[in-house]
Amino acid sequence: MELSDLYSEKILDLAGNAVQPGRLTDADASARKVSRVCGSVIEIDLKVEGGVIVAYGHDVSACALGQTSAAVVAREVVGTPVPEFLGVRQQMHDMLKAGGVPPAGKWSDLKYLEPVRDYPNRHMSTLLVFDAIAQALEKLESAQEVAAQS
Repeated sequence: MELSDLYSEKILDLAGNAVQPGRLTDADASARKVSRVCGSVIEIDLKVEGGVIVAYGHDVSACALGQTSAAVVAREVVGTPVPEFLGVRQQMHDMLKAGGVPPAGKWSDLKYLEPVRDYPNRHMSTLLVFDAIAQALEKLESAQEVAAQS
C-alpha cells in the first residue's frame, strides 16, 4: 500500500467538510496535544455534566488523518457519556496498534482510518484528538478529586 492510498476519497471528504466548532470560552477542562512526528497540533475544550460530555470545541492544525479523526469526534462527542468516549478511544488505539476492529454505531466513520494501522508513524496524528480529550478528562477528574477533599 502506498502512503497516498491512506488518503481515500472518504477521508479527504470528512476532513474537507469538517465542522470547525471553535474553542469554548467556558470550558471545564482543556488540553493541547502535539504530534512530534508530523507537527500536528490540536487544542480541545470540553464541558462535562453528570458524566456526559455536553459541549466540545477544538482548534486543529493537522494532516488529513488528524483532521478526519477530529471531524468525526466533533460531530459525535457531544451527548456521549465519558466511559463510552474512553471506550471509543481504546478501540481506536486497538484498531491501529493491535489489529482490533473499528468503532461502530455513531462512530463508524472512524473505520475509514483503519488503513493507518500499516503506518505507525501516522498513528499519533490519527489519535491526537482522542488523547487530548482523555488528557482534559483526567485534568477534570483530578480537579474534582481535589475539590472533594477540601
